[in-house]
Amino acid sequence: MQHNIRKSEQEDREDGHNNGDVVMLHIPSVRERPNSNSETDDAVCDVPLYESAIIGIFEISKVLTAPCRLEVTLANVVDLLQSFVQMRHGIVSLFHDDGVPDITVGAGWSEGSDERYRMRLPQKAIDEIVASDKPLVAENVAVHPAFSAADKEVLGASDDMRVSFIGVPIRIDANVVGTLTIDRILDNASSAQLDYDVRLLTMIANLVGQTVKLHRLFACDRERLMAEKDRLQKELSELKQPARERKKVHVEGIIGDSPALRKLLEKIAVVAKSNSTMLLRGESGTGKELVAKAIHERSARAKRPFIKLNCAALTETVLESELFGHEKGAFTGAFSTRKGRFELADKGTLFLDEIGEISASFQAKLLRVLQEQEFERVGGNQTIKVDVRVIAATNKNLEEAVARNEFRADLYYRINVVPLLLPPLRERRGDIPLLATKFLSNFNSENGRTLTFDTSAIEVLMNCGFPGNVRELENCVQRTATLAPGPSIVRDDFACCHGQCLSAMLWKSGSDETPLQQGPIVPVPAKPATSPAEATSVPPFGSELAPLAPVGAALVGGAKMTDHERVIAAMERSGWVQAKAARLLGLTPRQIGYALRKYGIEIKRF
Repeated sequence: MQHNIRKSEQEDREDGHNNGDVVMLHIPSVRERPNSNSETDDAVCDVPLYESAIIGIFEISKVLTAPCRLEVTLANVVDLLQSFVQMRHGIVSLFHDDGVPDITVGAGWSEGSDERYRMRLPQKAIDEIVASDKPLVAENVAVHPAFSAADKEVLGASDDMRVSFIGVPIRIDANVVGTLTIDRILDNASSAQLDYDVRLLTMIANLVGQTVKLHRLFACDRERLMAEKDRLQKELSELKQPARERKKVHVEGIIGDSPALRKLLEKIAVVAKSNSTMLLRGESGTGKELVAKAIHERSARAKRPFIKLNCAALTETVLESELFGHEKGAFTGAFSTRKGRFELADKGTLFLDEIGEISASFQAKLLRVLQEQEFERVGGNQTIKVDVRVIAATNKNLEEAVARNEFRADLYYRINVVPLLLPPLRERRGDIPLLATKFLSNFNSENGRTLTFDTSAIEVLMNCGFPGNVRELENCVQRTATLAPGPSIVRDDFACCHGQCLSAMLWKSGSDETPLQQGPIVPVPAKPATSPAEATSVPPFGSELAPLAPVGAALVGGAKMTDHERVIAAMERSGWVQAKAARLLGLTPRQIGYALRKYGIEIKRF
């Protein structure tokens, strides 16, 4: 017996039985054995019966554990069952929980043949097996009450053809989920084997039930895991949504992937959805105009105009005309009616850069427009209403300016609705290599060169403070690329490595100044804002000028200076912008122009 089992295992390995193939055992059936009426012969015949049953169950257990579809596995069980059980047909039928047929297979099963096997089942007998949860044995179905006339016809039973039937339930725990049935032609030998075959089929049905249970558990777990996977993918997709929105906020000129920049871009995506007035705070060169344009392009006003104006570059009179427009003949040179920036930006966005530089008298005019969204053109009396979103920008500390009465508190509160602080380049050093590479690529395209950065060059850039931020970095790259003699930029090509960086010298002198920070507002004193008369009342030139403003005093160090020196100092301090220099000296732009002509001071152009 052990020799036969080992031989069977060897044949399995040779034939690849683990892949779901069926090994047909050549075990003689009862009909092939010689008939004997003696007790001795019956005892001798019992030995191969039990031996074949053990081998058969062993082979069936291997089929049931093979990694195959359930239908294929059950069909292989029926095929193998024919090797050691006398049978004409064998069928395994499974039901859903609601009793609807699920799988019906037999020997030689193929895809789509379930209905053919289902037609061979005696339905009344199957219902009795399921209802009673007990095996059904019919030695002759023609005379058994559990079989209807239709069932007898299905099994081919008649007076001349006696057919036996055995059916056992397939259980999962205490529930009947199917049946295992066989039928065969009745003879003397098969009649004697009925009890033996019932016990054998019951054992096999129990094994089949456990296999079906595992398959169904696996299918349920798989469906649950797939549903959980879909749910998690959906949640992950929702969590990644801000990241996708952040990628969409791509602004030409804003390059980098540092945490500070990503946070800024996320805020841009959020604030762009509203129409609130915004105040962009940040040092010079941080890209305030680019951020304002990005906010406009991602807002509902994207298809409307985006108008921009630098308030520091214009005198008060010109600024008023630029913002509000003028009527024909309003002043000398006004030959026709002209729309102002507010009117041109109607339904769109108006970007006011350097708003901290406007005069006190003009601040009151601007406040009315921001509050009421209406104004009159210069020289006109018709009120014009507009719908404009205002985005202001400054690099000044407005809180200190309000405390010194240099900036109106009510205007400050009006423009500081949604403040947005732009990070300086020193807070996003991880973006320096990307920015420098982009600037060098632009330089190569414009000049037909193929320069690259050496590793040492990147280290120099990473260690630089760049108080001028991105603008200073771009200038540094262009200057170094222009003077670089080799095919790549190395450490020694930078002027700062030789102590020749004029920008570094300039910023070193002003390194003691406090950088712009977004902190609590300094309490504003009760003293009213400076009136226009006070702002423009100055002694005439030719007499000793009044002391410079506190900002200017830091430049001259408190030393006694002539009018000529003081004008030059103020112009240097303001970057040779006359309007700024006039405010430092407490003069009007016309007076500063007169002083420049009087002292023969040549204006420097950059």
